Amino acid sequence: MQRIKYPAYLDKIQTAEQAALHIKNRHILGVSGFTKAGDSKTVLPQVAKRALVEDIKVTVLSGASLGYDTDADLAKNGALYKRLPFQADPTLRKSINGHEVLYVDQHLGQTADMLQKIDTYKIDIAIIEAVSITEEGHIVPTTSVGNSPVFAENADKIIIEINTTFPESLAGIHDVKVLKKQPHREIIPVTESDTRIGDPFIKIDPSKVLAIVYTEVPDSPAVIVDPDEKTSAISKHILEFLEKEVDAGRLTESLLPLQAGIGKTANAILSGFKDSKFKNLTMYSEVLQDSTFELFDSGKLTFASASSITITEACSDKVFSNFEQYKDKLLLRPQNISNAAEVISRLGVIGINTAIEVDIYGNVNSTHIGGTKMMNGIGGSGDFARNGYLSIFACPSMSKEGRISHVVPMVSHTDHTEHDVDVLVTEQGLADLRGLAPVERAQRIIENCVHPEYKAQMLAYFEEANKAGGQTPHLLEKAFNWHTQLKTAGTMKVNALVDELV
Repeated sequence: MQRIKYPAYLDKIQTAEQAALHIKNRHILGVSGFTKAGDSKTVLPQVAKRALVEDIKVTVLSGASLGYDTDADLAKNGALYKRLPFQADPTLRKSINGHEVLYVDQHLGQTADMLQKIDTYKIDIAIIEAVSITEEGHIVPTTSVGNSPVFAENADKIIIEINTTFPESLAGIHDVKVLKKQPHREIIPVTESDTRIGDPFIKIDPSKVLAIVYTEVPDSPAVIVDPDEKTSAISKHILEFLEKEVDAGRLTESLLPLQAGIGKTANAILSGFKDSKFKNLTMYSEVLQDSTFELFDSGKLTFASASSITITEACSDKVFSNFEQYKDKLLLRPQNISNAAEVISRLGVIGINTAIEVDIYGNVNSTHIGGTKMMNGIGGSGDFARNGYLSIFACPSMSKEGRISHVVPMVSHTDHTEHDVDVLVTEQGLADLRGLAPVERAQRIIENCVHPEYKAQMLAYFEEANKAGGQTPHLLEKAFNWHTQLKTAGTMKVNALVDELV
């Protein structure tokens, strides 16, 4: 009970089963959690269990993806009506693509603004994980802040999950500020990655608290594979590009604050900085992965600001058993501040994100397979692509034993337009697109990024399209031939097309 420093809450302690009974059919829930970190690990799973025997469907808003099988169980048990703004679960993905669950894909920096602008998603109950409760009854979060502050502010009632797995020393790493509604929004005075502007806790109205639940379930560990030949090559190309920027006098050896998306490619790219010539690096990102702590340990990174800590089990054991050595080097913020256009632009963040596919003019598809089937979601990549100093997108040039090219004539779904993309990189090479007209961009992407097995096919398409004219040459009747060929023949290699055009 020592983690509850507000005595009035002591009589609100309940089991997860009891707390879950407060949640009713058609409730809208705002739950803590950002990329598996700091999410509801006991109450929300109990809602999924109830759905097996009750008619209960809820709308779930979070910061980003939830851990373990929470999203999967909610989906397969029929407990989900609608989900937003991000997910990364295969079972839920199947339900979304099968029209069993509605899904709203959002820029992660914009969910809080939406809640302040419209009443479509009035939060009935917020479920927020805490490491402890302050003397005033406020919440000290665990490993993420996400959208929890705006959920707590807008919710009618609040359930708090106190997770004793995490050390109480987490208190102090959070910097929480709830922004005013537009058009009366204040300036966000973050001028460096380590600037503090708020409180080390989430302020709440204690009268809203319905229940306190104790849990000892750790965060669902991230699964990150070691860098492979492709991801190492991508990292090498990016590092060489940044070194040239330093040589040209456009950057210093400390670069500018780094942002990187989640996953093996992004983690491998950041890991590559360990052996680079760069020094005194900083981060202003969404998620701190294993590579962040590798860079701390190597002495390359001096400070990191984000909205969550999402790391593997091995890294978690190391970090949280020696947390004092990292505590003064990081901050966790609400995601509408970690992803705020104003701050990203002011700091000049270098954004490094991943793509499902890119096209010859620099448009990027981050979310959909074949233009229709949702994979995960756009996440925060758009927040950084549109507003950063440099917008870099990476993907392999080819996969599935050569059956799929990730550089195509026209992306099947557009998340980031050519106007927001500065650099494309695959393991084949890097294309600096800054200041180039569309046909120049196409030439550079084809030359530097397309896999050799697809280069002749791509050149054939581009040359015929270019002859047809236009600012951005395309053959609409053939722009998606690669995708239709994949669907019908299991490969994007359109040999008949190459033979016809070459």
